[in-house]
Amino acid sequence: LAQLVASGGGSVESGGSLRLSCAVTGYGPSTSGSGRLCLGWFRQFNGKPREGVAAIDTDGTAIYSESVKGRFTISQDKDKNTLYLQMNNLTPEDTAMYYCAADFGLARLLWPDEYNYWGQGTQVTVLS
Repeated sequence: LAQLVASGGGSVESGGSLRLSCAVTGYGPSTSGSGRLCLGWFRQFNGKPREGVAAIDTDGTAIYSESVKGRFTISQDKDKNTLYLQMNNLTPEDTAMYYCAADFGLARLLWPDEYNYWGQGTQVTVLS
């Protein structure tokens, strides 16, 4: 089973930046099936539904939600098996628990219900 450990959250002033990291381990041919590895960042605030923020597949194709497009950048270091989310120009509306997730062969990369492997979450708080 894939295991994910997220880190990098914290408190930052509005307009500031943070970089989240997610170490992804424990997957291989036995778990990947026939699909490409898909990695995503999601966030959840105060019991609201978890929403997709950004996602990327092993081909390097990245997609973003409209609310973060132009401010957030998702990337991966395949040698380190690590997923990143660079967040710039943060606003209080970005305050949430951020989760990384992984699965294989997904069609809808920003849909949280598509993912079966989740990290533990890291809190991001943006102060106004």
